[in-house]
Amino acid sequence: MDRFLLMHSFARVVETGSFSAVARELGTGQPNVSRHIAALERHLGTRLLHRSTRKLTLTPEGERFYSETRRVIDAIAEAESNARGEDAPQGLLRVACPTVLGRSHILPQIKAVLARFPELEIDLQIGDRYIDLVEEGIDLAIRVGTLKDSALRARRIGAAERLCVASSEYLAEHGAPTHPNDLRNHQCILYTLSSAGSTWSFRDVEVAVRGRFRVNTPDGIRSAVLDGMGIAYAPAWLFEDALADHRVHSLLIEHHGPPVPVHFVYAANRLLPRRARVFMDFIAAAFARDRSLNADAGR
Repeated sequence: MDRFLLMHSFARVVETGSFSAVARELGTGQPNVSRHIAALERHLGTRLLHRSTRKLTLTPEGERFYSETRRVIDAIAEAESNARGEDAPQGLLRVACPTVLGRSHILPQIKAVLARFPELEIDLQIGDRYIDLVEEGIDLAIRVGTLKDSALRARRIGAAERLCVASSEYLAEHGAPTHPNDLRNHQCILYTLSSAGSTWSFRDVEVAVRGRFRVNTPDGIRSAVLDGMGIAYAPAWLFEDALADHRVHSLLIEHHGPPVPVHFVYAANRLLPRRARVFMDFIAAAFARDRSLNADAGR
């Protein structure tokens, strides 16, 4: 019995949620993958997966075994790389990041990363939906804001100032708030993916805001502000150019809350490959040179 093959098959079934997908990866048939899992369960004397026509679900024993299996597989891959003398990072690195931050701060670094590490390949997935790193096979993700997922490890790489902003058009028609509580009388543009919901936290007060427009992307927030639809509270990089040419104005400056942290996150139950470590180091160094991402420097 090739125990490593059984463990690898099990891990990939968990990660893809599909026997067929793993069969394609291994160049075999789906019945063989099913036999691999069944053989592993017999060897361990316990059920690892609940199977239904719609989905696969890990048993408690399966969850524990998957965590340890993933560590073993990653450790072997790292050991093999070291044994071959492969000091240079290589292989495919899958990275997910938010839309606006990806466009403004990650994409401009990709050419330099690839030039520095010729054996590295990058699959950059830009979007604002929540991504399950393990299920979708993502090595690293960049997340903005306070982290809550304890199943992930994190490395802080920056912090962005939050600004309360509105366009000249909106302010000319509605006037400017002088205190955060005044926002209750304004049209506020709400970001529906925010963990804080419709509550905006300032230095000295939290305000429950409301508005007729809400959207699930930072690009949507930016467009609505530029169109004069209301007031937003967002990371400064979202409006850098518009603030510079005075299309947008910063409000309630003395009341702004703490900076928004920016982290790399990765699965806690996986050995982080060298290609991921060097990519994090490269981006962290680039962010350290960017004033817009060092809002908490010296605090």
